[in-house]
Amino acid sequence: MSINFVEVKGIKIGKNQPLVLIAGPCVIESEEIAMQHARAIKEITEDLKIPFIFKASYDKANRSSISSFRGPGIKKGLRILRKIREDLNVPVLSDVHCVSEVDSAAEVLDVIQIPAFLSRQTNLILKAADTGRVINVKKGQFMSPYEMNNVVTKIESKGNKNILLTERGTTFGYNMLINDFRAILMLAETGYPVVYDATHSVQMPGGNILSSGGESKYVLPLSRAAVAVGCDALFVEVHREPEKALSDGPNMLKLSELRDYLVQVKRIREAG
Repeated sequence: MSINFVEVKGIKIGKNQPLVLIAGPCVIESEEIAMQHARAIKEITEDLKIPFIFKASYDKANRSSISSFRGPGIKKGLRILRKIREDLNVPVLSDVHCVSEVDSAAEVLDVIQIPAFLSRQTNLILKAADTGRVINVKKGQFMSPYEMNNVVTKIESKGNKNILLTERGTTFGYNMLINDFRAILMLAETGYPVVYDATHSVQMPGGNILSSGGESKYVLPLSRAAVAVGCDALFVEVHREPEKALSDGPNMLKLSELRDYLVQVKRIREAG
């Protein structure tokens, strides 16, 4: 089976298509901050002619500590994402964590994301597939790339072939992820587009005990490698001030560095 592309609100993601950027802050910190980032990223991507999908989480349900900031919650978060979608005319992506969230999320989101920790949760995946929306599944840090064939089969069982698969590193010992770039090729064998999660791949889960650490200096070199190998989209969390971000600051790309980052990866894609 060969799927040439998956379409998200007019954006084609797949083989022989332009490289797509999925980007935004890790979590919705406020409506103002989310809108500021969405506008800034849209301006950069429009100038560089790079298709853009805005990403931000309304709830970070898998934080290390009970005291960690989780976001505004589904009701307020979806209202903010709807406003960004409508006011800026950009598609939006966010993650769902339980079956009860899916119907509400599907009313707003162009892409429903299944988090890596939940990538084997059959009921959640089937419920998301039932919506007919594009489903982006992050490969679990604990899974081999070829195990994602089972996830694809679950989604296809509902007649939904709007599938994206995301590589985000594999657990190695404690507080460390490694990237095996063969995974991009293995995921592509499913026939569906492959996304490379550049910022979570440099995360150090639980590395700061009460929160995750990260090594953002490796975001660009790993992204260059992923694009050279053949990913179809890049998932990049960005923030104006990562050191002040309320979630995942250590592994996020600074917004001021995004333009140069995109120039470099676009050149590699086009050299293809």
